[in-house]
Amino acid sequence: MNFTPNLVRAQFSALQQTHNDLPVMFLDGPGGSQVPQSVLESMTDYLGHFNSNLGGHYFSSQHTTSLMLQAREHAAALLNAESSDNIVFGANMTSLTFQLSRAISRSWEMGDEVIVTSLDHYSNVSSWQQAADDKGVTVHQARVVESDCTLDIDHLLSLINANTKLVALTYASNTTGSIVDVKRVVDAAHEVGAMVYVDAVHYAPHHLVDVQKLGCDFLACSAYKFFGPHVGIAYIAPKWLQTLQPYKVEPATNLGPGRFETGTQSFEGLAGVISAIKYLAQWGKEGDSLRARLVDSFKQFNNHESAISERFLKRLDELEGVKLWGREDADSELRTPTFALTFDNHSPGEIAKKLGERNICVWNGHFYALGLVRQLNLEESGGVVRIGFMHYNTLEEVDIFFEELKRILN
Repeated sequence: MNFTPNLVRAQFSALQQTHNDLPVMFLDGPGGSQVPQSVLESMTDYLGHFNSNLGGHYFSSQHTTSLMLQAREHAAALLNAESSDNIVFGANMTSLTFQLSRAISRSWEMGDEVIVTSLDHYSNVSSWQQAADDKGVTVHQARVVESDCTLDIDHLLSLINANTKLVALTYASNTTGSIVDVKRVVDAAHEVGAMVYVDAVHYAPHHLVDVQKLGCDFLACSAYKFFGPHVGIAYIAPKWLQTLQPYKVEPATNLGPGRFETGTQSFEGLAGVISAIKYLAQWGKEGDSLRARLVDSFKQFNNHESAISERFLKRLDELEGVKLWGREDADSELRTPTFALTFDNHSPGEIAKKLGERNICVWNGHFYALGLVRQLNLEESGGVVRIGFMHYNTLEEVDIFFEELKRILN
């Protein structure tokens, strides 16, 4: 089936609604995507018929055990993990990262070093800063190239040395949309025996992750950013699956991914994860493997999102008194369709509020990317306005956004 925005939008009840007699336009994808009907139905069906826990000798528990395995298999296909055993679930990416940071840092000692970046959401900064503080370990923070809000890779690489134990970095900025050359960092870190922890939360809705190609040690994302429910997903490379010592309840399993899954999981959420990944794969060729269908689908998403970025940047050139913080390039290999703006005569909060009154949903602020807004000296002035498109958005919505923005600025 060939991808078209109309076929996509028909699957989302949220995109069909009106509010105060006006249509609704969701340009807030980086904060959380809308959810297709298939995901909602799968979650309701699980809770309505099979709500149970793992390991029982009856139908609903057996269904739940099978569901858990299916969720791992689908997530493994999405990330191209070596095995479904390398997939761990949790409440969200932030909780999983804090949890994993405890296990990863157990062996750190004074003299060791950790590298974080100024481009990251602070879930992938604060967790490592606090773990390092507990162990008396030094933390270095790689800069951002201010001219285009990309990660200063050369600066990051200069920080890597024989004392480096871990490099934590984002795959794509949740604020400016800048995509990072993670593979280059992984290769450099591994030369000195350092681990690499990748935040793919913003990248995963826009590009297909391949952990085996990256060679990273850990990678985390969140299903609610790629059209699913609030479930965190972490990839743990095979060499660490049994060697790390997680903090866990004593009777809980000490084998496989269950070692890292504290407490009862959200099984209805896992039902939603399966459906969300099936939704993503639906534009691939029928009969191919799930991974192959995902590859096909994401190629079509990328083409559409590049067109959206191109239209957005073209329309932005028509305005005066507006600054783009980020790449001025529509290439989907370099950026996601996420744009950070500031205005000469309006605060970010004022712009977002006036757009919100017209049901144009955008965010303003720092989006937990504190290092970025601080380096750009934007924290005191309220950060930026963030406009984030998904593949369910349309070129027409880009034009509507700019017409409303022109009205506000004038």
